[in-house]
Amino acid sequence: MSAAIPPLPRDALVEECAATLVEAFANYNAEFRAITRRAPQRFEARDWRGSQRDAVERIELYEKCISRAVSHMLTRLGEDVAERSLWASVKRRFTELIEAFPDREFDKTFFNSVTRQTFGTVGVDAAVEFVALDLDPISEIRHQIDTNVYVNRGSLELLFEEILADFRFRTPYLDFDRSVRIITNEVRAQCEADSDAARPPLEVEKIELIRVPFYQMTRAYIVGRISGKGWRLPFVLSFKNSESGVLIDAVMMDESSVSILFSFTRSYFHADLPHVGQAVVFLKTILPRKPISELYTVLGRAKQGKTERYRELFRHLQQSTDQFMHAPGDKGLVMICFTLPSYDVVFKIIRDRFAYPKNVLREEVLQKYEMVFKHDRAGRLVDAQEFKRLKFPRARFADALIEELRNEAANTVHFEDGEIVIDHIYIERRMTPLNLYIRNASREEAERAVLDYGQCIRDLAVTNIFAGDLLLKNFGVTRHGRVIFYDYDELCAISDCRFRDIPQAAHDEDEMRAEAWYHVNDNDVFPETFMQFLGFDPHLKAVFLKVHGEILTADWWRGIQQRIAEGDVMEVLPYHRHRVRVFSSV
Repeated sequence: MSAAIPPLPRDALVEECAATLVEAFANYNAEFRAITRRAPQRFEARDWRGSQRDAVERIELYEKCISRAVSHMLTRLGEDVAERSLWASVKRRFTELIEAFPDREFDKTFFNSVTRQTFGTVGVDAAVEFVALDLDPISEIRHQIDTNVYVNRGSLELLFEEILADFRFRTPYLDFDRSVRIITNEVRAQCEADSDAARPPLEVEKIELIRVPFYQMTRAYIVGRISGKGWRLPFVLSFKNSESGVLIDAVMMDESSVSILFSFTRSYFHADLPHVGQAVVFLKTILPRKPISELYTVLGRAKQGKTERYRELFRHLQQSTDQFMHAPGDKGLVMICFTLPSYDVVFKIIRDRFAYPKNVLREEVLQKYEMVFKHDRAGRLVDAQEFKRLKFPRARFADALIEELRNEAANTVHFEDGEIVIDHIYIERRMTPLNLYIRNASREEAERAVLDYGQCIRDLAVTNIFAGDLLLKNFGVTRHGRVIFYDYDELCAISDCRFRDIPQAAHDEDEMRAEAWYHVNDNDVFPETFMQFLGFDPHLKAVFLKVHGEILTADWWRGIQQRIAEGDVMEVLPYHRHRVRVFSSV
């Protein structure tokens, strides 16, 4: 039996606990960066399966480290672990120890995670956690991220030759000179895109690039900005490592394309950034509409992204007066969905009971959201942030919403002294439900949305995701016009489904029955039946079938299953192929 830890003087105990938690975060951060630093080797070796494993391992790392820290503090403090005055002292000393650290907000978030798990904190507890709802996390960042600056001395070809020479990979370029010409031609074309007699083409004076490459699944990215007299635009180069060498795959110079690359629907980047906050400051200069919370998240700091989302939300509550109300769209059978009209997110609470025909369990819903959190979202699944034990003013909730929360979510939602306490909630970016979007869109907009809906189903399929419920109300449209899936209660892996053709009826009357005349197992899927649930008018149905008719056949889905079973990595790129004038297929 190990000897008991001798008691320490109070000050010494506070010092030890604070130092232990500082070290615990440092160990987490070191492990996080060690996983991140594998990305270049994965790219060089074309080890896409390894990249996927790294992504999951890095996501799971935070909770493992928090559990380890909580367990250590319980062991060290014993019964004193619940002494609030002790933790308040530890917090003060912790603050002093991290004062000079880069990204010290990360340390504070880690500390909060430990205390919230230790105390089961409801709402916020300023005595034992860092709050600072009015804090701008990047306002105190005084130094800029390390960049390379390239000046146009009269030749774009020489400018991009210099850039590609600096950003070489161990795998050689497939054709260095051709890559230079591709970038040069694309930049010229985009600089001339909006020119006319009154507006001459943009003239490039300078390009500034973050020195650290960004990796995401099968692609490497160089991220920066391009500028001239009176103008500045994002500038991102995408690289692909083919079997024959590295080649340029896309040139992005508009905010919309780069915003989609850094989207809340994409997998997180692997970029070994010594000071993440500096990268966020830089990215805000090229993506001014992107919330800081989403930038932290897409850079892999998901827990810090949640912290900033919480700050953004409660700062907004302090500055607004409107009420939470039901979100637009059809009522969900599994989730109660509500929103604050003046704030661009949706809140989701799992109902206590699910109405027919839903037969999933609460635990299964939680598992599906966890699956999405760790899966390649392929630009088609919204990143749902999970929060626990949040507290809101009751007066900010509309009466109709309060009534539904009382009746349908009493196990999760509690009413206390003029406040509403929510034990478990998901927060997502708000989108326009696809059925409402089509109803109010022009004919051209509706056609584009229907086609992207079909592409969304395809993109999910190649990443081993079957949406399950393909009703339009379960999909949303972003401000960029992209269709995204956001209702996960029937989501499942393609590899777990059995895609079948409808058996031929033995008798004519069989086809007239309301129910199927053939046996259907729980995992059976009949793609031929998809269209009857979608409610397209004849014109939109024809538009859909012309481009996406094959996804209504079991053969197409079985083909995807076979490729998945054979280990084929089928990628979904975060940029539009029509913007790329080059390039070979994967």
